[in-house]
Amino acid sequence: MGRVAYVNGRFVPHAEAAVHIEDRGYQLADAVYEVWALFDGKMGDAEGHFARLERSLAELRIPMPMSRRALTIVLRETVRRNRVREGLLYLQISRGVAPRDHAFPGAETPPSIVITCKAVDRSAAQAKAEKGCAVITVPENRWGRCDIKTVGLLPNVLAKQAARERGAVEAWFVDELGLVTEGASSNAWILDSDGVLRTRDTNANILRGVTRRTLMDVIAETGLKVEERPFTAEEALHAREAFITGAGSLVTPITAIDGKPVGDGAVGEVALRLRSLYIERAKATAV
Repeated sequence: MGRVAYVNGRFVPHAEAAVHIEDRGYQLADAVYEVWALFDGKMGDAEGHFARLERSLAELRIPMPMSRRALTIVLRETVRRNRVREGLLYLQISRGVAPRDHAFPGAETPPSIVITCKAVDRSAAQAKAEKGCAVITVPENRWGRCDIKTVGLLPNVLAKQAARERGAVEAWFVDELGLVTEGASSNAWILDSDGVLRTRDTNANILRGVTRRTLMDVIAETGLKVEERPFTAEEALHAREAFITGAGSLVTPITAIDGKPVGDGAVGEVALRLRSLYIERAKATAV
């Protein structure tokens, strides 16, 4: 059986899934999205992703297309129809279809909803994490509401492409003060020279990462010290370890920044331990 997508009330073959040409998500990036990691066919960090989805919609004044309970049923059915056990579940909600105009359409316009699902090779991802990955740095050039998870991701796309062309998996945005804000699709972390875990606070125009939040809880149980405090790329290079977090990357060690080794260039033991603990937590709490 091929892949299946959910589009505005119907399950359709993935290759035939489509939205209207005047869908505002397509024409104006007037839409939000969420991504759940799937563990054994269940949604990891489900509550955190639902809460962030509802916040993003509220910030853009887009109504929920259905109740959370109904949406959960549709999301689970999408996973079931795609027979995915380990993978990613993608949800996008736009303001709907209306004649193109920057201002909002009438309140009667129903939001559009699209859901897709795909498998992920967890063993390959684990091998990559154990080997360590590289990031590059790029100037922070995104809009002032990166706390909203919108589909307006062109700066992120360009940053990711630049990373790929330089053999890296991720790009870290750096603000005008020389401080790392976050990655193009992840949150950035270091274990600094004093043994303190550090990541940027969420008041600094960054996305409120759900994986980041759960990892905070995991860290609290380990006894490690964590601070929501920014760091420069130079500090990251001299840190003991660096890593990224996200629904796609989970917890992935970073061993090089802009072609230079982080610390001694070895994969961080703390990052790998946190990856293992996070996956255990995610699997145990997935719904």
